[in-house]
Order: sequence, then C-alpha cells, then structure tokens
Amino acid sequence: MSHEFDVVIERDSEGYYVASVPALPGCHTQARSLDELSERIREAIELYLEVESERPEPLDFVGIQRVTVPS
Repeated sequence: MSHEFDVVIERDSEGYYVASVPALPGCHTQARSLDELSERIREAIELYLEVESERPEPLDFVGIQRVTVPS
C-alpha cells in the first residue's frame, strides 16, 4: 500500500534545504541538495509511519501564502 504526502521545502540562511510534512507533525529533515533531501524525507516518512500506530488523516493541499507582520 502506498501513501502520498505533501512536503514543504524551504532553504535556510546557511543554504540547507529543509523539508517538512504538514500531515505528520514533527516529520522533517534537512540536506545540502534537493536530491539528498528527497531521499531523506522519504526515509523520515517511512520511519514515522513505522513508529506511529495511528495512520494520519489525509490533508488536501490548498496552497502556500507568505504573511508579513511588523517587527
């Protein structure tokens, strides 16, 4: 059985790519390249699903919005 998850990818100030899975709280990883990031997030998702006894409720991806707040 296969599962599909949306992954959010960002780049930090040091140039690392950071991936997180909104449907799986705490499931995230980082890497120097997008290829390496793809492998690592797939492994992180597999490990998350092995450890969690409850299957996550699927979320429908709607979009991403950037919000600016005063500092």
